[in-house]
Amino acid sequence: MRCPYCLSSDICVVDSRDVEEENSVRRRRLCNSCQKRFTTYEKADLVELIVIKKDGTRQPYDKAKILNGITKACEKRPVNQEAIIDISDKIDRKIRAKGVKEITTKKIGEMVIRELFKLDTVAYVRFASVYNTFNSTKEFMKIITVFNKKKEQMEK
Repeated sequence: MRCPYCLSSDICVVDSRDVEEENSVRRRRLCNSCQKRFTTYEKADLVELIVIKKDGTRQPYDKAKILNGITKACEKRPVNQEAIIDISDKIDRKIRAKGVKEITTKKIGEMVIRELFKLDTVAYVRFASVYNTFNSTKEFMKIITVFNKKKEQMEK
C-alpha cells in the first residue's frame, strides 16, 4: 500500500470498521510521511464460480439471477422482500461453502425449490413450473400432486 498523495509506503491504519452491506472492511489510514489521511476498503477476492447451464454452456455465476428468479416466483404474493433476500443469501452461502469452481443450474434450481417450498406454496409451484419446463398439463399436475404429498407429510 502506498500513499495516494506522496507515494510513500510508510503508512499506518488508524481505524478499521466492518461494512456489513458490502461484506468488506473500511480502513482509515495515515501516511507517516506527509501526514495525510485516506480511506481504503478491503473485500474478499472470491474464486470465480462458473455456472453450467442445461445446454452445456458456461457463464460466470451471478447471485442477482437467483434473487431475480425468487422475486419473480414471489410476485404478487404475501412474501416480504427481506425473506426473498434472506433465501438468496442463504443459497449463495451454500454454493460458496461447497468450495467448487463449477456448479450446474440444476443444483442451483433444486436449492431454490427447497427454500421456496418452505416459504410459499404458490411461489414454489411457479418456480418449479418454469424450472422444470413442463411440456404438458399432466407434468404440471404431477408437481402439484408431489407438493401436496410433501405438505401432508410435513403437517403430520
